[in-house]
Amino acid sequence: MTTDAPTAARASRAEVTGLGAIFRDYVKLTKPRVISLLLVTTLAAMFIAERGVPDGWLILWTMIGGYLAAGGAHAINHFTDRDIDGAMGRTDARPVVQGRITPVRALAFGIALGIASALVLGLSSNWLAAAMGLAGLIVYVGIYSLWLKRTTIHNIVIGGAAGAFPPLVGWAAVAGDLSLYAWILFAIVFYWTPPHFWALALLIKDDYTRADVPMLPSVHGEQVTQLQVLLWTVAMLGVSVLPCAAGLAGWPYFVAAMVLGGIFIHFALRLWREGTRRMAKVTFHYSLLYLALLFVAMAVDAA
Repeated sequence: MTTDAPTAARASRAEVTGLGAIFRDYVKLTKPRVISLLLVTTLAAMFIAERGVPDGWLILWTMIGGYLAAGGAHAINHFTDRDIDGAMGRTDARPVVQGRITPVRALAFGIALGIASALVLGLSSNWLAAAMGLAGLIVYVGIYSLWLKRTTIHNIVIGGAAGAFPPLVGWAAVAGDLSLYAWILFAIVFYWTPPHFWALALLIKDDYTRADVPMLPSVHGEQVTQLQVLLWTVAMLGVSVLPCAAGLAGWPYFVAAMVLGGIFIHFALRLWREGTRRMAKVTFHYSLLYLALLFVAMAVDAA
């Protein structure tokens, strides 16, 4: 009796620990850190469409639906990219690569999340928002992961549009349409994606070479990539002030966009001139902060 009780307790703790590890692995499939930035753009778009603070329940369900849509896309990506992930040091510890989750289960999990996202968004707001969530998933998996990522250096330019769907989800959830204003928000994220991603690609160029993925720095070298980061950052600054030209935002946002964009250009220019890993890392990390602050500034201006 006295020896059986501790043994049973240890077995129970091991079972709980095992279930916790499985749960964490499935959460990892969704890439929650990536989704957190996407949801910032979704939430900001809701504030902008409402010209104030949207209904709290609508915000909650749209955030849940947005997470499910992006999480579903990411989970399916673990299935489609398992060969690439296994060849890259940055991704070779992922659950599917390590065999902790089977490819089929990752695929099924992603599909289930995608279906759940459509139901949550469609029933809580409208079916246009649900369609935008699914469209982002399809573009990310079907166009970027399965096709462009493996075939062309323009993969992130075209396929990166998948990351621009979250503000469309937020706008549609509130407004029930996709006006020109919504597509301006889409364009901002679209133009932000190449300089953001290429800064990261400069840091893991060797990984992409080993995995035979035709990313820009692997094919055309670092100098070409650094110049493209700068050129796209300048273009992005121009696109970022379109909300002001369209009457969607006022002077407070304009000032914020110019300051934030000016800092981004400063880092991109230094990256082009210096060509160091340090500046690639600085540019990459700032790009994350930039997008979040830009959309927050737009939301505050609208409210």
